[in-house]
Amino acid sequence: MWKKIVGIGAVAALSIGLAACGNDKASSSKNETVGDSVKYKITGIDPGAGIMTATEKALKEYKLDDWELVTGSSAAMTAALKKAYDKKEPIIFTGWNPHWMFAKYDLKYLDDPKGVYGEAEEIHTIARKGLKEDHPNAYKVLSQFKWSEDDMGEVMLDIQEGSKPEDAAAKWVKDNPDKVAEWTKGVDKVKGEKIKLTYVAWDSEIASTNVMGKVLEDLGFKVTLTQVEAGPMWTAIADGSADASLAAWLPLTHKTYAEKFDGKYEDIGTSMTGVKIGLTVPKYMDIDSIEDLK
Repeated sequence: MWKKIVGIGAVAALSIGLAACGNDKASSSKNETVGDSVKYKITGIDPGAGIMTATEKALKEYKLDDWELVTGSSAAMTAALKKAYDKKEPIIFTGWNPHWMFAKYDLKYLDDPKGVYGEAEEIHTIARKGLKEDHPNAYKVLSQFKWSEDDMGEVMLDIQEGSKPEDAAAKWVKDNPDKVAEWTKGVDKVKGEKIKLTYVAWDSEIASTNVMGKVLEDLGFKVTLTQVEAGPMWTAIADGSADASLAAWLPLTHKTYAEKFDGKYEDIGTSMTGVKIGLTVPKYMDIDSIEDLK
């Protein structure tokens, strides 16, 4: 299989204190506010993610001065969610879809009347300058890559349930020859051309990058997958130390990096539309809007 390098996006430990909410299993006071129930903490992910920047902006826009955004990792966030959900305890966290947690748990986004989190996002494939000339067949596959939230969800759930990412990817590729054929239409096989893909440690991007790694490997490429944080991911594409990434969330999540490296990368395709980010809670919590956090 392809070589995988785990970089600075490795899972960090995150400890979140969870208080009881106003339901039968977790009620300590009828007068307890949502803020009191979660100790005024929002469970976040890595500090380089655009959703974290958007959440910091939301705290200012909604004047949530007493609230704290806790940084960590996507894995630590989902671990905190599972712990709270299993006990029907309150938790507020930075959520996005596609993500397996929306299939596993009954969740809802908090309304965002000020529009801080923007409209639906898209997942883009970005490449270093010159990739088309150096590796035209890899470029063509990457530019033709498109799939649905359901497709991605199959891979994410397999991984979440214990499969290795490369095994889950190989299974999906084997089970979906028609879709793979669309991505590889007009592409010639190669012999040992080296391709480096970089991605952030989000479940969605682990799924898409491993699937593309398998597709490229089957075409004869020698593929390296490098897991990093968002900043280093964009930097690697801009300086040419990586060839491509299928993990660019635009226009909001990675807006800062897209603007910073404008002109130093190529946007070669949109693999998925209609994705979303925002503050998220379990549906058993009696709260519907970010304004309710006041």
